[in-house]
Amino acid sequence: MEYTELLYQRSDWIAIITLNRPRHMNALTRRLELELRDAIDRADDDPQVRAIMLTGAGKAFCAGMDMGELATLPPDDILDLSRMRPFDMNRRADYQTRYSYFPACSKPIIAAINGAAAGLGLVMALYSDFRYASDNAVFTTAFARRGLVAEHGIAWILSRVIGHARAADLLLSSRRVEAGEALQMGLVHRVLQQDMLHEQALALATALATEVSPRSLRIMKRQIWEAPFQGLAEAVRLANCEMVESLRSADFKEGIAHFVERRQPAFTGR
Repeated sequence: MEYTELLYQRSDWIAIITLNRPRHMNALTRRLELELRDAIDRADDDPQVRAIMLTGAGKAFCAGMDMGELATLPPDDILDLSRMRPFDMNRRADYQTRYSYFPACSKPIIAAINGAAAGLGLVMALYSDFRYASDNAVFTTAFARRGLVAEHGIAWILSRVIGHARAADLLLSSRRVEAGEALQMGLVHRVLQQDMLHEQALALATALATEVSPRSLRIMKRQIWEAPFQGLAEAVRLANCEMVESLRSADFKEGIAHFVERRQPAFTGR
Protein backbone atom coordinates (compact mmCIF):
# COMPACT_ATOMS: atom_id res chain seq x y z
CA MET A 1 0.00 0.00 0.00
CA GLU A 2 1.19 3.52 -0.80
CA TYR A 3 1.13 5.70 2.32
CA THR A 4 -0.18 9.25 1.97
CA GLU A 5 -1.18 10.00 5.57
CA LEU A 6 1.55 8.27 7.54
CA LEU A 7 5.29 7.77 7.34
CA TYR A 8 6.90 4.33 7.58
CA GLN A 9 10.60 4.02 8.32
CA ARG A 10 12.72 1.03 9.27
CA SER A 11 15.86 1.72 11.27
CA ASP A 12 17.90 -1.36 12.07
CA TRP A 13 15.44 -3.67 13.88
CA ILE A 14 12.81 -0.98 14.49
CA ALA A 15 9.81 0.14 12.46
CA ILE A 16 8.87 3.78 13.12
CA ILE A 17 5.29 4.63 12.15
CA THR A 18 4.38 8.32 12.22
CA LEU A 19 0.82 9.55 11.81
CA ASN A 20 1.34 12.38 9.34
CA ARG A 21 -1.56 14.84 9.34
CA PRO A 22 0.04 17.49 11.58
CA ARG A 23 -2.26 20.34 10.47
CA HIS A 24 -5.21 18.22 11.63
CA MET A 25 -3.56 16.97 14.86
CA ASN A 26 -3.18 13.58 13.14
CA ALA A 27 -6.92 12.97 13.38
CA LEU A 28 -7.95 9.64 11.88
CA THR A 29 -9.53 9.47 8.47
CA ARG A 30 -10.71 6.30 6.80
CA ARG A 31 -7.58 6.43 4.67
CA LEU A 32 -5.26 6.83 7.67
CA GLU A 33 -7.07 4.01 9.47
CA LEU A 34 -6.38 1.65 6.56
CA GLU A 35 -2.78 2.79 6.21
CA LEU A 36 -2.10 2.28 9.91
CA ARG A 37 -3.52 -1.25 9.85
CA ASP A 38 -1.38 -2.04 6.81
CA ALA A 39 1.74 -0.55 8.41
CA ILE A 40 1.31 -2.58 11.61
CA ASP A 41 0.81 -5.75 9.56
CA ARG A 42 3.82 -4.89 7.42
CA ALA A 43 6.04 -4.49 10.47
CA ASP A 44 4.64 -7.67 12.02
CA ASP A 45 5.40 -9.67 8.87
CA ASP A 46 8.92 -8.25 8.42
CA PRO A 47 11.59 -10.53 9.95
CA GLN A 48 13.93 -7.53 10.07
CA VAL A 49 11.59 -5.73 12.51
CA ARG A 50 11.62 -6.62 16.19
CA ALA A 51 9.93 -3.58 17.74
CA ILE A 52 7.50 -0.91 16.55
CA MET A 53 7.35 2.74 17.58
CA LEU A 54 4.16 4.70 16.89
CA THR A 55 4.09 8.48 17.14
CA GLY A 56 2.56 11.58 15.58
CA ALA A 57 3.96 14.36 13.41
CA GLY A 58 3.82 17.89 14.76
CA LYS A 59 2.33 18.78 18.13
CA ALA A 60 -0.23 15.99 18.57
CA PHE A 61 -0.23 12.21 18.83
CA CYS A 62 -3.78 11.72 17.53
CA ALA A 63 -6.82 13.89 18.23
CA GLY A 64 -9.29 11.09 17.51
CA MET A 65 -11.53 10.80 14.47
CA ASP A 66 -11.39 13.65 11.99
CA MET A 67 -14.35 15.88 12.80
CA GLY A 68 -15.22 16.37 9.14
CA GLU A 69 -15.51 12.63 8.62
CA LEU A 70 -17.22 12.12 11.96
CA ALA A 71 -19.97 14.57 11.01
CA THR A 72 -20.79 12.57 7.86
CA LEU A 73 -20.24 9.11 9.31
CA PRO A 74 -23.21 6.79 8.64
CA PRO A 75 -24.58 5.44 11.95
CA ASP A 76 -23.92 1.83 10.96
CA ASP A 77 -20.37 2.49 9.69
CA ILE A 78 -18.94 1.19 12.94
CA LEU A 79 -20.50 -2.21 12.21
CA ASP A 80 -19.32 -2.35 8.59
CA LEU A 81 -18.02 -5.91 8.38
CA SER A 82 -16.41 -5.23 4.98
CA ARG A 83 -13.81 -3.16 6.84
CA MET A 84 -12.86 -6.05 9.12
CA ARG A 85 -10.11 -8.52 8.29
CA PRO A 86 -10.89 -12.19 7.57
CA PHE A 87 -10.99 -14.21 10.75
CA ASP A 88 -7.55 -15.61 11.64
CA MET A 89 -7.65 -18.85 13.60
CA ASN A 90 -4.13 -18.14 14.91
CA ARG A 91 -5.16 -14.90 16.62
CA ARG A 92 -7.57 -14.32 19.44
CA ALA A 93 -10.94 -13.12 18.11
CA ASP A 94 -11.02 -10.39 20.78
CA TYR A 95 -8.06 -8.72 19.10
CA GLN A 96 -9.25 -8.87 15.51
CA THR A 97 -11.72 -5.99 15.68
CA ARG A 98 -11.47 -2.69 13.85
CA TYR A 99 -9.22 -0.86 16.30
CA SER A 100 -8.24 -3.37 18.98
CA TYR A 101 -5.82 -5.26 16.75
CA PHE A 102 -2.55 -3.98 18.26
CA PRO A 103 -2.37 -6.88 20.77
CA ALA A 104 -2.58 -9.35 17.87
CA CYS A 105 0.71 -7.98 16.52
CA SER A 106 3.46 -10.32 17.69
CA LYS A 107 5.96 -7.51 18.24
CA PRO A 108 6.00 -4.91 21.03
CA ILE A 109 4.40 -1.58 20.12
CA ILE A 110 5.67 1.57 21.83
CA ALA A 111 3.38 4.59 21.69
CA ALA A 112 5.51 7.76 21.82
CA ILE A 113 2.75 10.19 22.77
CA ASN A 114 4.10 13.56 21.69
CA GLY A 115 0.96 15.63 22.36
CA ALA A 116 -2.80 15.30 22.54
CA ALA A 117 -4.23 11.77 22.61
CA ALA A 118 -8.00 11.98 22.45
CA GLY A 119 -10.78 9.53 21.63
CA LEU A 120 -9.43 6.98 19.18
CA GLY A 121 -5.94 8.37 19.76
CA LEU A 122 -6.24 7.28 23.39
CA VAL A 123 -7.68 3.94 22.28
CA MET A 124 -4.59 3.25 20.16
CA ALA A 125 -2.26 4.27 22.99
CA LEU A 126 -4.04 1.93 25.42
CA TYR A 127 -3.73 -1.04 23.08
CA SER A 128 0.01 -0.40 22.75
CA ASP A 129 2.41 -2.32 24.98
CA PHE A 130 4.33 0.75 26.21
CA ARG A 131 3.20 4.35 26.57
CA TYR A 132 5.90 7.03 26.76
CA ALA A 133 4.49 10.56 26.95
CA SER A 134 6.00 13.99 26.51
CA ASP A 135 5.57 16.42 29.39
CA ASN A 136 3.07 18.42 27.33
CA ALA A 137 0.93 15.43 26.39
CA VAL A 138 -2.75 15.61 27.32
CA PHE A 139 -5.32 12.81 27.37
CA THR A 140 -9.10 12.77 27.12
CA THR A 141 -11.66 10.14 26.26
CA ALA A 142 -13.79 12.86 24.58
CA PHE A 143 -16.69 10.53 23.72
CA ALA A 144 -19.29 11.92 26.12
CA ARG A 145 -18.59 15.46 24.89
CA ARG A 146 -19.46 14.32 21.37
CA GLY A 147 -22.66 12.49 22.33
CA LEU A 148 -20.94 9.14 21.82
CA VAL A 149 -20.19 6.15 24.05
CA ALA A 150 -17.10 4.22 25.14
CA GLU A 151 -16.09 2.92 21.73
CA HIS A 152 -13.91 0.07 20.51
CA GLY A 153 -13.43 -1.65 23.86
CA ILE A 154 -11.99 1.36 25.69
CA ALA A 155 -14.19 0.68 28.74
CA TRP A 156 -12.64 -2.80 28.91
CA ILE A 157 -9.00 -1.83 28.39
CA LEU A 158 -9.03 1.45 30.33
CA SER A 159 -10.40 -0.17 33.49
CA ARG A 160 -7.68 -2.81 33.28
CA VAL A 161 -4.93 -0.24 32.86
CA ILE A 162 -5.96 2.29 35.55
CA GLY A 163 -8.77 0.58 37.51
CA HIS A 164 -12.56 0.86 37.52
CA ALA A 165 -12.90 4.09 39.51
CA ARG A 166 -10.41 6.07 37.43
CA ALA A 167 -11.81 4.65 34.18
CA ALA A 168 -15.29 5.81 35.21
CA ASP A 169 -13.88 9.25 36.00
CA LEU A 170 -12.19 9.66 32.62
CA LEU A 171 -15.02 8.16 30.55
CA LEU A 172 -18.00 9.83 32.21
CA SER A 173 -16.47 13.28 32.60
CA SER A 174 -14.35 13.38 29.43
CA ARG A 175 -12.04 15.69 31.38
CA ARG A 176 -8.50 16.50 30.31
CA VAL A 177 -5.67 14.64 32.00
CA GLU A 178 -2.21 16.14 31.77
CA ALA A 179 1.00 14.13 31.63
CA GLY A 180 1.87 14.26 35.33
CA GLU A 181 -1.52 12.97 36.42
CA ALA A 182 -1.46 10.34 33.66
CA LEU A 183 1.81 9.00 35.10
CA GLN A 184 0.44 9.06 38.65
CA MET A 185 -2.62 7.00 37.71
CA GLY A 186 -0.62 4.51 35.63
CA LEU A 187 -2.02 5.61 32.29
CA VAL A 188 1.53 6.00 30.92
CA HIS A 189 4.81 4.32 31.78
CA ARG A 190 7.08 7.37 31.61
CA VAL A 191 6.86 11.13 31.12
CA LEU A 192 9.77 12.78 29.34
CA GLN A 193 10.72 16.23 28.18
CA GLN A 194 9.38 16.84 24.68
CA ASP A 195 12.85 16.98 23.14
CA MET A 196 13.80 13.65 24.76
CA LEU A 197 10.67 11.66 23.91
CA HIS A 198 11.69 10.32 20.51
CA GLU A 199 15.19 9.48 21.71
CA GLN A 200 14.03 7.62 24.81
CA ALA A 201 11.24 5.73 23.00
CA LEU A 202 13.77 4.73 20.35
CA ALA A 203 16.19 3.62 23.08
CA LEU A 204 13.50 1.36 24.53
CA ALA A 205 12.74 -0.07 21.10
CA THR A 206 16.47 -0.68 20.52
CA ALA A 207 16.83 -2.48 23.84
CA LEU A 208 13.83 -4.69 23.07
CA ALA A 209 15.23 -5.42 19.63
CA THR A 210 18.80 -6.24 20.63
CA GLU A 211 19.02 -7.25 24.29
CA VAL A 212 16.22 -9.77 24.73
CA SER A 213 14.96 -12.76 22.79
CA PRO A 214 12.44 -11.95 20.04
CA ARG A 215 10.93 -15.36 20.64
CA SER A 216 10.49 -14.62 24.34
CA LEU A 217 8.92 -11.25 23.54
CA ARG A 218 6.51 -12.83 21.09
CA ILE A 219 5.35 -15.49 23.55
CA MET A 220 5.17 -13.22 26.58
CA LYS A 221 3.24 -10.53 24.76
CA ARG A 222 0.64 -13.14 23.85
CA GLN A 223 0.58 -14.41 27.45
CA ILE A 224 -0.02 -10.90 28.81
CA TRP A 225 -2.88 -10.11 26.42
CA GLU A 226 -4.54 -13.52 26.81
CA ALA A 227 -4.34 -13.52 30.61
CA PRO A 228 -7.61 -11.53 31.12
CA PHE A 229 -9.52 -14.41 29.53
CA GLN A 230 -7.87 -17.20 31.55
CA GLY A 231 -8.13 -18.69 34.99
CA LEU A 232 -4.91 -19.20 36.94
CA ALA A 233 -4.81 -22.96 36.36
CA GLU A 234 -5.11 -22.52 32.60
CA ALA A 235 -2.48 -19.76 32.57
CA VAL A 236 -0.05 -21.99 34.51
CA ARG A 237 -0.69 -24.98 32.27
CA LEU A 238 -0.13 -23.00 29.08
CA ALA A 239 2.95 -21.29 30.52
CA ASN A 240 4.46 -24.66 31.43
CA CYS A 241 3.89 -25.93 27.89
CA GLU A 242 5.57 -22.81 26.51
CA MET A 243 8.45 -23.26 28.96
CA VAL A 244 9.16 -26.74 27.60
CA GLU A 245 9.33 -25.34 24.08
CA SER A 246 11.53 -22.43 25.14
CA LEU A 247 14.07 -24.85 26.66
CA ARG A 248 14.36 -26.43 23.21
CA SER A 249 14.80 -23.12 21.39
CA ALA A 250 17.91 -21.62 19.83
CA ASP A 251 17.30 -18.38 21.73
CA PHE A 252 17.49 -20.24 25.05
CA LYS A 253 20.87 -21.69 24.06
CA GLU A 254 22.05 -18.23 23.02
CA GLY A 255 20.69 -16.75 26.26
CA ILE A 256 22.94 -19.08 28.26
CA ALA A 257 25.92 -18.74 25.91
CA HIS A 258 26.11 -14.95 25.85
CA PHE A 259 25.80 -14.81 29.65
CA VAL A 260 28.59 -17.37 30.19
CA GLU A 261 30.80 -15.81 27.53
CA ARG A 262 30.14 -12.27 28.78
CA ARG A 263 29.22 -10.85 25.38
CA GLN A 264 26.29 -9.18 23.70
CA PRO A 265 23.49 -11.56 22.69
CA ALA A 266 22.89 -12.58 19.09
CA PHE A 267 19.30 -13.81 19.28
CA THR A 268 17.60 -15.07 16.15
CA GLY A 269 14.02 -15.36 17.38
CA ARG A 270 14.00 -19.12 16.94
